[in-house]
Amino acid sequence: MITTYHLNVNELSMELLNSIKAAFKDKTIEITVSEVMDETDYLLSSEANKKHLAESIQKLEEGKGTIFTVQELQEKYNK
Repeated sequence: MITTYHLNVNELSMELLNSIKAAFKDKTIEITVSEVMDETDYLLSSEANKKHLAESIQKLEEGKGTIFTVQELQEKYNK
């Protein structure tokens, strides 16, 4: 079984640890802690991405954007 917890460090508690212990009773587990990068920060982390996003936003503001439904996107890109 694999379980992923996404939480703020301030939410760590003995109650959480006890729930993990109950879920994985008598098993050996591995705990990895990593900082989650904000999606916006990630997308703006490279100059190429910043430029592409700025150009895309400008096109949308100029009314040059293309609107797709979820179904249309799936049909176009899930080949």
